[in-house]
Amino acid sequence: MDDNNLQQTSSGAYKIDYEADNIFSIIKQIFEHGDLFTKLSFLIMGLSNLVRGQIVKGLIFLCSEITFFWFMFTSGFSNIANFITLGDKEPTTVIGSDGFERKIPGDKSLPMLLFGVVTFAIIVGFVILWKGNVKSAYLAQYDVERGKRPKSIIRDIKDLFDVNLHKTMLFLPLIGIIALTVSPLIFSIVIAFTNFNKSDHNGEMTLIDWVGFKNFGNVLGMSEKWGNSFWKVLLWTMAWAVFATFTTYIGGMLLAMLINRKGIKYKSIFRTMFVISVAVPQFVTLLLIAKLFAVNGPINTLLMEAGVLDEALPFFTQASWARVMVVIINVWVGVPYSMLIMTGILMNIPADLYESAKIDGANNKVMFFKITLPYMIFVTTPNLISSFIGNVNNFNVIYLLTGGAPDNPDLYYAGDTDLLVTWLYKLTKDQGLYGEASAIGILIFIISATFALVTYRRSGAYKNEEEFQ
Repeated sequence: MDDNNLQQTSSGAYKIDYEADNIFSIIKQIFEHGDLFTKLSFLIMGLSNLVRGQIVKGLIFLCSEITFFWFMFTSGFSNIANFITLGDKEPTTVIGSDGFERKIPGDKSLPMLLFGVVTFAIIVGFVILWKGNVKSAYLAQYDVERGKRPKSIIRDIKDLFDVNLHKTMLFLPLIGIIALTVSPLIFSIVIAFTNFNKSDHNGEMTLIDWVGFKNFGNVLGMSEKWGNSFWKVLLWTMAWAVFATFTTYIGGMLLAMLINRKGIKYKSIFRTMFVISVAVPQFVTLLLIAKLFAVNGPINTLLMEAGVLDEALPFFTQASWARVMVVIINVWVGVPYSMLIMTGILMNIPADLYESAKIDGANNKVMFFKITLPYMIFVTTPNLISSFIGNVNNFNVIYLLTGGAPDNPDLYYAGDTDLLVTWLYKLTKDQGLYGEASAIGILIFIISATFALVTYRRSGAYKNEEEFQ
């Protein structure tokens, strides 16, 4: 924190900039310039507020601290210890005095893992609350030193619906995201560092062990069956993402340009016809197309009855055919969305750009490559990147059309059209290989995040935002 963040008022009180980036420097300054009660509030939460008349706020901080330490001493520390060991007592079977076998359950590693994650989340939440307590302690001192009365709880509540309305509106969504998204995500990440799987571990009744980065090593190639499958599925995933993204992008662009050409009548009718396909749920369309192009489906049957074919075409039963088909069908599903985006961009390209180009003697081809295409790429770069990442994880199209088929004996529980995300689904749902599947999920995130960040930061939309303004 520089000198500009610490100012002394005429009353002698020090005003601290709480918006500064370095939280440790802020806490240091509060401790240095805080009085006895503010310093004691570092240990006894809410003390400064209680002493200065903010009774309700002080009691809330104090009760929160008491509740936290009660939880830690009754459950929290044991949860952390169990999280580290994941238990050591195996389930056993004993013969009772009546001659019957009885099962004595051992330690339950999976709940230990879960409770450990929850405990760490509670600790993080307490640290955030403690930081708020430190800030509140000094603000109360600051108000008193300036001869003002610290804000009452009624004023704080009113502020929650006025200057702090954003905090009120975001509180419940934030809690929901942490509880339903972040916590399960952290739990699934932790699973990647264990040997938990359905075949060796009967759910939570059997012990699980930490294995470090073993699952990542297996997936990336230390285990031949895993490595061979991972790299082949990854290669197809990248190829699919490229073809699926650019075919729909280019198709939507050409369709939008065709409909928006001068002289084309009934533009709204043509747009409506293509948008109708968007109104139908995607899974319905994909399941219907899968039936139409099945080996014994209507398409093959009609072609053979008409004498065009002697035998059914292997639309989804031969690797090359299946891969081409999923790309073509994805064009049908994705082009209407792309067309709508491109139409909006075309209608907003400044007309004077084209008029100036025509005056300079540019033809339609030159105007397309010098004005239309650069403008579209500039505006749609973020959308193009998100579409690519979406196709890397495009579960619906692949799973509903082929289910990953045709099967490939050289791949470990994967088919020739499986993407990493559909392979991950099979490994968890069908095979119960949770550790390796979680490792694959983390690798998918690393690949997607790295590509998105690097590509966007190199794009014109990031480097030169005002270029087309």
